[in-house]
Amino acid sequence: MHPAGPFGTGGDQHDPRAAPREGGVRAQPRKENTQAMPEIRADLVVAGGSLGGVAAALAACRLGRRVVLTEETDWLGGQLTSQAVPPDEHPWIEKFGCTASYRQLREDIRGYYRTWYPLTERARDWNALNPGAGRVSRLCHEPRAALSVIEARLAPHIAAGRLTVLLGHRVSGAETDGDRVRSLHVRGPGGESTVLTAPFFLDATDHGDVLPAAGAEYVIGAESADEHGEAHAPGTAAPGNIQSFTVTFALSHHEGEDHTIDRPDGYDAWRAYEPDFWTGPLLSFTAPVPSTLEPRERWLEPNPPDEPVAQLADPARDHGDSELWMFRRILARGLHAPGAVPSDITLVNWPMNDYWLGPIVDVDEATAAEHLHQARQLSLSLLHWLQTEAPRADGGTGFPGLRLRPDVTGTADGLAKAPYVRESRRIRALHTVTENDVSLDVAGPYGGTRHADSVGIGSYRIDLHPSTGGDNYIDIPSVPFQIPLGSLVPVRVRNLLPACKNLGATHISNGCLRLHPVEWNIGEAASLLAVFCLERGAEPQQVHGDETLSAEFCRLLEQQGIERAWPDVRGY
Repeated sequence: MHPAGPFGTGGDQHDPRAAPREGGVRAQPRKENTQAMPEIRADLVVAGGSLGGVAAALAACRLGRRVVLTEETDWLGGQLTSQAVPPDEHPWIEKFGCTASYRQLREDIRGYYRTWYPLTERARDWNALNPGAGRVSRLCHEPRAALSVIEARLAPHIAAGRLTVLLGHRVSGAETDGDRVRSLHVRGPGGESTVLTAPFFLDATDHGDVLPAAGAEYVIGAESADEHGEAHAPGTAAPGNIQSFTVTFALSHHEGEDHTIDRPDGYDAWRAYEPDFWTGPLLSFTAPVPSTLEPRERWLEPNPPDEPVAQLADPARDHGDSELWMFRRILARGLHAPGAVPSDITLVNWPMNDYWLGPIVDVDEATAAEHLHQARQLSLSLLHWLQTEAPRADGGTGFPGLRLRPDVTGTADGLAKAPYVRESRRIRALHTVTENDVSLDVAGPYGGTRHADSVGIGSYRIDLHPSTGGDNYIDIPSVPFQIPLGSLVPVRVRNLLPACKNLGATHISNGCLRLHPVEWNIGEAASLLAVFCLERGAEPQQVHGDETLSAEFCRLLEQQGIERAWPDVRGY
């Protein structure tokens, strides 16, 4: 059951036709009439221009393969761009712990600011330039900066004819032949359909949309504790229990000006909403500490007189997310020439605008549209509350100088183009990463499951936000982990691979596998696996099951700059 909310959106709204349940039951592939549809052929079709999708397209193109890359919005980059979320990363990211291409992406973003922004000399010389000097990451930046870098990196491959990008296209169906996908169908912004054919298909959509379209086995929501022996899994499987999503937005602040938005529809209902498992009204500065669930007071101080170069992106220091403005600040005015930037810009992805009243995956379109609408109304209601009622340090209420920034998000209403999605459909894989592989409590401080066939590495706390089943945060420590090859290989389908958050993982382990550098690693490794199979005339299941092929593939990964094992991090 979903938690009751201010709009009567509680109750079980799962569409039983849409997804397989426990035991690997298959969804039926969705088909369209392919008569008169235009067709595009390639070596690799990457559905979804997420961060993983971009990494996948780049990896295949640099090895000379022809790629079709689709994206539902008009911005490539997913979490970094259309969802407007600055990267969540581990504390060693400046030294190790990501792929070479992800590291280059980070440096290209810094180069973008050094080239085009009026930085002070000190900021320009800052080797680890953090354009927003936010606390959540050592590289907080505007979504358009990442978009510009992504487009620049893809441009040579488009010019060479290796890459075709279809923006505004969403997955609408597929044709299969036994255990193989023959073609994928996508629908464009005008309703036109296109058939995409290739030897391999990668699902890099944020919700794993190719999986049901192709009839692949997958899991959604929470597995039962019995299935994998996970301490934090529920006693009974709950397919409809999915992490909350968030519609983010960007703000600047202009003292003495009034940018108050009109009172949103449903504002009174959101203003009165007090979730049973929360710490009081949702629209307030009091919210749980994720790791302890104890109440914590946050506060807002727009444009504080700080020294941005001195900021350290370490939430364990200072106040973490307690001071909301600087936590996800994406542009720091203090890094620029005096007067060049009138205000900081901060990104609002806070506990108060997480939406958990129902999922937008594996429900009918009307239900998904309603939940997305209400999530947008929640974010606008939070903004209106900040502008009119939020308590200030001087004893007053409201920050009317807060200005919504549609120019930052590239939308008319100022909200992000797409919701920030934390949990996807996940393939039934040959190897499922579980809580027991990554939990500090289970593995011990120097533990973690070792994989000879590792396709990459990552590190992040097991961080689950409140869910549609009424669960509060699950936030527990993890260990630096490896990504096993088997987590990318479906149990049955021979030429479809996950390239986003949809690898073989559980509801629990997804909490540390969903962040930016890991998603990039997943997409890049999946793409290299497809290319390797094309060159060897093999299938992913064969690579996984053959030590010689697996060793060859791992050498390719290393040649392409994939870090497959962690160094000893105790000295860092």
